[in-house]
Amino acid sequence: MDHSSEARRTDLMTITRHVLNEQSKYPESRGDFTILLNHIVLGCKFVCNSVSKSGLAKLLGLAGETNVQGEQQKKLDVLSNEVFVKALVSSGRTCILVSEEDEEATFVEPSKRGKYIVVFDPLDGSSNIDCGVSIGTIFGIYSVKDMDNPTLNDVLQPGKDMIAAGYCMYGSSCTLVLSTGNGVNGFTLDPSLGEFILTHVDIKIPKRGKIYSINEGNAKNWDMPTTRYVQNCKFPEDGSSPKSLRYIGSMVADVHRTMLYGGIFMYPADKKSQNGKLRVLYEVFPMSFLMEQAGGQAFTGKKRALDIVPEAIHERSPVFLGSYDDVEDIKAMYAAAAE
Repeated sequence: MDHSSEARRTDLMTITRHVLNEQSKYPESRGDFTILLNHIVLGCKFVCNSVSKSGLAKLLGLAGETNVQGEQQKKLDVLSNEVFVKALVSSGRTCILVSEEDEEATFVEPSKRGKYIVVFDPLDGSSNIDCGVSIGTIFGIYSVKDMDNPTLNDVLQPGKDMIAAGYCMYGSSCTLVLSTGNGVNGFTLDPSLGEFILTHVDIKIPKRGKIYSINEGNAKNWDMPTTRYVQNCKFPEDGSSPKSLRYIGSMVADVHRTMLYGGIFMYPADKKSQNGKLRVLYEVFPMSFLMEQAGGQAFTGKKRALDIVPEAIHERSPVFLGSYDDVEDIKAMYAAAAE
């Protein structure tokens, strides 16, 4: 009998245990962050369960409302948003919440207020619900400057000031990827235990990848650097093998693949969407934070993505993120175009 493998199988590192281990490195910590994360994990479990049985529960289809982005909401969008707002408020550790689905920021009442700000997209890629493609939740966490007097300016911080970020992908398995500023780890939900188990330890993105990911349907509207870069992916000037195109259309799934396999994910600005389409606070920042923590880069076409100082909670930005060398290549294209 292989006792070493049995020991590994029984010594399970759950996400709670992992965060508690991290917390123990900071003697002054009171456990507030661990409590907050437990409530986020609970929200992810609830949404995962709802997504997996959405057809049976008759949750599919339009809810009949339109969100602040002008997108028609699915019933699961509405449900996911309610679940996360209630879970975060009830944690007693948050003071401001920003959701993709809500036009205004939510200020938590003083009696339930804590020191954290959470920005989140409760169900990214929801247009893919009906066809069973992977979708997910994206979140980022900031500290508030003055817990007793939180303002919108506390939310409008650059991404480099985030203290943690993550996403939960609801696909063939339910995977939660998290960084608290000390590397990136992935946890997979074990349905029999109801626990997220550490399965991807210290994720590092390859320095260069063989995949590029972009919506080529927008090609006629791209700027010259993006056009040249994609052309070089297909017909490399140095005689190397061309890159493969993979585009799911669900940011969580595309970024997850990019992080594990390497390559580059691109959502550039174009003639139709001159500021890009992805939202800065709860899409660009968390994914850029994770990508940098995994050894990659994130770039807007002008500067490092995490250096953006947002002026509005639903502000948009272009983004190019992925393997370090691949992002260096697109940066060189933009630098050459600016000369």
